[in-house]
Amino acid sequence: MRYFLPLINILIFLLLAPLFEGLLRKLTARIQSRQGPPLVQPYYDLFKLLGKESLNSAGTWPFRLAPLLAFAAILVVVAAVPFGFRMNALAGRMDGILVVYLLTLGGVAVLMGALAGRNTFGMIGASREMVTMIMVEPVLAMTLVLGAVKLKTLTLAAAMPSAAGAGFGLSSVLMLAVYLLALQAFVARQPFDIAEAEVELLEGPMIEYSGPNLALFKYAAMMKRMFYAWLFVSAFVPVLRTGIYPLDLVLQLLAMVVLFAGIGLVGATNPRLRIDQAVRYYAVLIVWALAAVGLAVKGW
Repeated sequence: MRYFLPLINILIFLLLAPLFEGLLRKLTARIQSRQGPPLVQPYYDLFKLLGKESLNSAGTWPFRLAPLLAFAAILVVVAAVPFGFRMNALAGRMDGILVVYLLTLGGVAVLMGALAGRNTFGMIGASREMVTMIMVEPVLAMTLVLGAVKLKTLTLAAAMPSAAGAGFGLSSVLMLAVYLLALQAFVARQPFDIAEAEVELLEGPMIEYSGPNLALFKYAAMMKRMFYAWLFVSAFVPVLRTGIYPLDLVLQLLAMVVLFAGIGLVGATNPRLRIDQAVRYYAVLIVWALAAVGLAVKGW
């Protein structure tokens, strides 16, 4: 069974990531007193893009490779995670450092595509994406390190749910607060959708992409948002762990729906921050995340 779990993970993320995106769009519209698109609109968008001709407007191989690299990186991550609190065959062969590396690789792929496109708006979006990645990824790394410190191992099977499984001390409470405050930046939603900034930069790093390549970038972004929501539920909501795999799956997905509702609420009621404002915000989160790891080292 554990050898089939990576495939089940991939199917769940592929099938549900667009639905969570549709939920975000619908909630945002309803909060702003608009009808909004149907919940399944992201599926229509992806199918439409996948059916178009694949263009390489930059004429270079990094431009064509970038979407594939971003999509492949997030596929490997979601295949390995212990979804439903059930360890699979890949989870025992990966560690938290590799997860951070793969998630960063996805961001690097976006930068590579934007730089290869040589569009001014894309370059500005790429620079903002790079700043965001440098400032936000340490918070994710500290979340995984916290679990590793508590259980004295960096293996993925132990590190990801260990912040809850190893006891909920002061360090876990502080890291939970930091993760919640960083979640909006992890999923790149307003007020932290600074790199894409549709009104200013016309989707920034992805402005030169269209067709299947744009679909891969958007699909990867949706799956990445779902992963960050799953990580929070898995690491900080231990009461959802019943030991019954199908029930744990359903409970985690329901908790993720609640979390996405919160993301939609925050996104619909806050204006976008400037990059300098966001950097100051990220810096405070990094300090708090380091403090949480320090408390974990002391056994708190």
